[in-house]
Amino acid sequence: MGTPDFAVPALKALSDFGHDIVAVYSQPPRPAGRGKKPRASAVQQEAERLGLEVRTPASLKPDEQKAAFAALNADVAVVAAYGLILNQAILDAPKYGCINIHGSLLPRWRGAAPVQRAILAGDAETGITIMQMERGLDTGPMLAKAETPIDGKTAGELTDELAQMGATLVCETLSELKGLEPEPQNDALATYAEKISKAEARLDFAQSAELVERTVRAFNPMPGAFVEYEGERIKILAAEIVEGDGVPGMVLDDELTIACQDGAIRPTLVQRAGKGAMATGDLLRGFPIPVGTSFA
Repeated sequence: MGTPDFAVPALKALSDFGHDIVAVYSQPPRPAGRGKKPRASAVQQEAERLGLEVRTPASLKPDEQKAAFAALNADVAVVAAYGLILNQAILDAPKYGCINIHGSLLPRWRGAAPVQRAILAGDAETGITIMQMERGLDTGPMLAKAETPIDGKTAGELTDELAQMGATLVCETLSELKGLEPEPQNDALATYAEKISKAEARLDFAQSAELVERTVRAFNPMPGAFVEYEGERIKILAAEIVEGDGVPGMVLDDELTIACQDGAIRPTLVQRAGKGAMATGDLLRGFPIPVGTSFA
């Protein structure tokens, strides 16, 4: 049960491992691209490539959906970024319940955006938790964990790494499932990874250079940290922390170094609306931004 790219490695791994996948659940196709034609999710596309049955209900609440799920007589459901709420009837239907591949070291960063929140908070490491699902939001007992350093990675890079880690770990967990003793989470240590809003992606140079640079990484590739200049939004996809002192938001030199509350950042990869990513020097040759410009 999954929808985006994050869940695809787990589906592939389960298939390669030889598990009998009785069905794949994914969210319904959504309008995408310039023509806004319905596009199947990444998981649906991979499941169809593997020749598996795919189900795309808009909700699992109707009784007929509960009955159809129970009729699968599944041993276990593996869930990865599915995006629909699993009611108690769904959670209870498989023999060994539903287990979730979550992109954080629970109980830290329960919720929708664990990768981005870990980067924004300056966490040194994150990882994957395999969890037995219950009705609460990522509150179920833990079956396995694996860690990885964040170490300057973007959200996109980290998500791809965690997806591969989760695929490996869930297969290991399933092979040992009958003998595992779930470990309850310590709710006192829990933090919540609130969904990312587009408004957060507007860079705030009244913050420290360290936090601004983390924001750039946390919002790469989506929604993309940005500044606005002459009515145009310019995404900053990568930046480095440099020495610099000035009014927060002011351009300090001809390399687009921007003063922050503490220190400065220098964008290294940027993107104008409707164009591809480019080095900052390439942007400035055709779209000069003068020293003294203020990104307030």
